[in-house]
Amino acid sequence: MLGQQGCGILEWIKANALTPHSAPVCFCTISTESHLYKAAALFESVRRYSSDTNIHFAIWCIDSNNCFDFQDFSGIAALREKPKAKSVFEKYAGNHDHIRWSLKGVMISELLDRFEKVLYLDNDTFFFNNPSFIARKLDESDILLTPHHYPRNPKKNQNWLEANFKVGLYNAGFIGVNRNAQHIMNWWADCCLYRCEKSLIRGLFDDQKYLDLIPVMHPKTTVLEHSGCNIAGWNVEVSERVKQQDGSILINGKWPVVFVHFNGFSIRAIIHGDDSLLKPHLEQYVESLREQKPDLQLAELWKENTVWDRIKLWAWQFLDHFK
Repeated sequence: MLGQQGCGILEWIKANALTPHSAPVCFCTISTESHLYKAAALFESVRRYSSDTNIHFAIWCIDSNNCFDFQDFSGIAALREKPKAKSVFEKYAGNHDHIRWSLKGVMISELLDRFEKVLYLDNDTFFFNNPSFIARKLDESDILLTPHHYPRNPKKNQNWLEANFKVGLYNAGFIGVNRNAQHIMNWWADCCLYRCEKSLIRGLFDDQKYLDLIPVMHPKTTVLEHSGCNIAGWNVEVSERVKQQDGSILINGKWPVVFVHFNGFSIRAIIHGDDSLLKPHLEQYVESLREQKPDLQLAELWKENTVWDRIKLWAWQFLDHFK
């Protein structure tokens, strides 16, 4: 099991090297070594629910000089030496978040040389239903995006309405791409090399705000209608959780939960009761994580709002009072 020995993740990958190189679909993520247990849980969830057996997994571990190809460990082993990747590591040296975010386009573009379709997911996502339909959508569209679905009511809590334009319409924790859009992934990588930062003045939000341009630049982009994809704490209002008689959850009474983005914000919302209907999903997620990291404590996965977060909200409310 991961976490019991230093080579645990390697042993786990070798034990799960089951799919062929000819797989048309590759699920991938980027991680630091300390969070590889999340990547393992993510891929286990894909395999558990997927109806496709011909799929492939890849992890780029940025701080151990390893690219873990789930088949032979060599297919993307030279990825770090690619010119754009080297530039990212040099520009954002010491900032693992900026490195991970800026390498998404680089990794996806490289994988598209080998696979027909690539689905990138942040390593803190987890599947609860069959993801195969998502890959099939790339037969008709070249790029798939998921909206944040932030609240957008202009009459109350308008800070959320404004967040759509500050943070970005689409969440960069998921993107699906086929080979026809490889040039867009190269463009995204170039954007992140230009600047990967939060800046209201420049209209930037790390790697994410750039995604707003993609449907304009590449019309064969589909914004996933299925609201059960990329569920998170910030879309409780727009993507309403509705409990059915059998105990299952449908989003807006229509869509089953396909995958949840369990970042700290989402976990905090569940624990505080703001997203209580997803508590069983969180419990299942934590159980899967503990299969990889038996000593995991829930507190490792989330934290309370920072003082700075509270100050920003207070400042917005204060200024809004004098509009």
